[in-house]
Amino acid sequence: REKGSEMAPHVIIVGADKGGVGKTTISRTLMDYFAAQGVTFRAFDTEAPLGVLKRFHPDKTEIIDLTKSDGQMSVFDTLKTAQVTIIDVRAGLLSPTLKMLAETGFLGGVKEGKLNITVLHILGSTQASFDEIKATAALVEGSKHFLVVNHANDASFLGLSDHLKNLADGVIDIAKLNELAAEYVDTAGVSFDSFIANESNSAVMRGYTKSWLYRAFNQYDAAKLAQI
Repeated sequence: REKGSEMAPHVIIVGADKGGVGKTTISRTLMDYFAAQGVTFRAFDTEAPLGVLKRFHPDKTEIIDLTKSDGQMSVFDTLKTAQVTIIDVRAGLLSPTLKMLAETGFLGGVKEGKLNITVLHILGSTQASFDEIKATAALVEGSKHFLVVNHANDASFLGLSDHLKNLADGVIDIAKLNELAAEYVDTAGVSFDSFIANESNSAVMRGYTKSWLYRAFNQYDAAKLAQI
């Protein structure tokens, strides 16, 4: 993404049809990533009425109900206010959200170059989660679609076949953050980059967090998320 260039707004949808796969952790790393890139961004937390993402990024996050038209308008009628809009989609809402985008013509806007949409499909460790891939791929025509393996929950993944990988634009692999470091950051209730920057925090915990976040950033660089 070139600074100063007029590019279509970019919507990143972070979701899964199952819960407990670490969607909010991914959204948090994305917000730190775009901040580091100097990209204007905002986020929407669809876990209404109480959203976890807003706790860590209160100034950049709005809690909405994406199943209702006023929530949909809050997001999609205001896309030009930021270069990147991140939507942390609550469990079970990924497929309905993609269908809504098709019905409202936003997927058509992607084909016309008016909008960029990237779907980050967070996978669980079960076969059922893998079965979602085909269904999701069928709904994202014209958009970028990445499968995200998030090791935050120590899941033992069955492995992605080449067939499943070919249904997406790539695979993003997010390592597991040291458990104690993750606990320290969550207790602090701040973003990962703010925790790292605060020298009053443990140097060891900051070190674990910084190296982990750097690896996540490398994955996003490889997927060219800041250039879409």
